[in-house]
Amino acid sequence: MNILVWHVHGSWLTAFVQGPHTYLVPVTEDRGPDGLGRAKTWDWPGAVRELTPAELRDADIDLMVLQRPHEPGLALRWTGRRPGLDVPAVYVEHNSPDAAPERQRHPLAGQSAVPVVHVTHFNRLMWDNGRAPTEVVEHGIIDPGPLWTGTERRAAVVVNEPVRRGRTTGTDLLPRFARCAPLDVFGMRTEGLAGHLGLPPGRCRTRDLPQHELHREMARCRLYLHPVRWTSLGLSLLEAMFLGMPVVALDTTEVREAVPEGAGVVSNRLDVLEDAVRAFLADPEHARATGAAARAAARARYGERRFLDDWERLIKEVTR
Repeated sequence: MNILVWHVHGSWLTAFVQGPHTYLVPVTEDRGPDGLGRAKTWDWPGAVRELTPAELRDADIDLMVLQRPHEPGLALRWTGRRPGLDVPAVYVEHNSPDAAPERQRHPLAGQSAVPVVHVTHFNRLMWDNGRAPTEVVEHGIIDPGPLWTGTERRAAVVVNEPVRRGRTTGTDLLPRFARCAPLDVFGMRTEGLAGHLGLPPGRCRTRDLPQHELHREMARCRLYLHPVRWTSLGLSLLEAMFLGMPVVALDTTEVREAVPEGAGVVSNRLDVLEDAVRAFLADPEHARATGAAARAAARARYGERRFLDDWERLIKEVTR
């Protein structure tokens, strides 16, 4: 099939385009948010084709995969076809509701032609989906391999824009955890974080790395710390588990489902989490065994093959 899909979330799309289809990714001259085209920092197969809005007008499209509220209108303008009416379509909702978590109405709640596909069961539960049909296809991770060494007595954190996002991503908790372990904070726009938090640079190092380098550098840290209060299930948490890292995480949104007993420490008690950080730092063998359990759990639930099989079943149902 020819599947139209915008380049919005690079990690998710990297797994999605490993399927057996041709993926039409819009590209614009400025490569802005609606026309990023092919990824520069992820390895995508040749089946991912860049098409301009003009080329999309005449392209054969069997399925539209929408991901943002304005994309149904954008698809109509660029292709001349109505998602869900002229061409089968699904809407992938990557996020948890943020304005009023238990009663926020989904942008597609007032229609029934386009199913809303959530990436976690928690998200489907919390969104008010109205009369839109809903499905859940949990994340799939391309296995980076068991790269964990834990040679550095540091905790890895992955977060984009920690200063702007603040309490949402638990940025305010980092000084407290930095007293237990030096932090390596990876992600976009993390520069100046140590100064913002009033931490010495050695207690809070920041780096923005390509994914292949990110995994290698994360895996040198003794543990992965996930202090996020409210977001959809972080792919970085799952990637850390695939790397074989023990994880310490807040017990929010879908985390409890992703991190079973023995794969890490999940709690909303900060003293419990602080003790866990200290324990992993002090005992490399305990960290290794916990990380191995985390990797096994992540591979069993969030493997690439299961993700692609789930999508194949859904695509066949929607296009039938």
